[in-house]
Amino acid sequence: MKAIIFDFDGTLANTLPICYYAFQNVFKEFDNKDLSSEEIKAMFGPSETGIIRENLINSNKEQAIELYYQKYLENHSYLVNHNVEIDNMIKHLKDYGIKLGIVTGKARRSLDISLKALQMDHLFDVIVTGDDVIQPKPHPEGIIKALSLLSVRNNEAMYVGDSDADIQAGIEANVYTVGVQWLQDYQTFEFKIEPHCFFSGVKHFVDFLNIGSRHEL
Repeated sequence: MKAIIFDFDGTLANTLPICYYAFQNVFKEFDNKDLSSEEIKAMFGPSETGIIRENLINSNKEQAIELYYQKYLENHSYLVNHNVEIDNMIKHLKDYGIKLGIVTGKARRSLDISLKALQMDHLFDVIVTGDDVIQPKPHPEGIIKALSLLSVRNNEAMYVGDSDADIQAGIEANVYTVGVQWLQDYQTFEFKIEPHCFFSGVKHFVDFLNIGSRHEL
């Protein structure tokens, strides 16, 4: 295995609460709607700008998008915490020369906020966001693009994610798929599309990879 590509929200960081919070503020402010986390989750696929443009009734889409980023940024430190296990996993993989990537439906702007806040910027060899593709997950475009940028074949890579859309995208890209539920908040409680393997703990995933000494984590 030469490369591991990760989803971001609910996989590398517990950012779903801040996403829900920012969207709830936007739809309350502009459409006077109180949306549940489940209602927001049902919109996931496009980037947040795409979600707002497609679902907001109010015509002030650009103002709504700016409010989303304002709420996302100003409350990030309160709603998103560092995860030491994730940090150690990424360092461990990098130490052993594994190429690392992110393929996410997030827009670049919010991803950059999260990566900087969590001190995860500059850790990944390639990042493909919702702004970089025409077809969002579950379409495999983002993963295929990441494989090309990493210069690895599909049988040399795996895709790790917490949603059915992640697993479907990985299967259609013909890479090894890993379903995870190792953070407090994740998108899929029961995978309808079966991944090649599943992990509820970060350490179990690293042990499965069998890279280096297991006791190092």
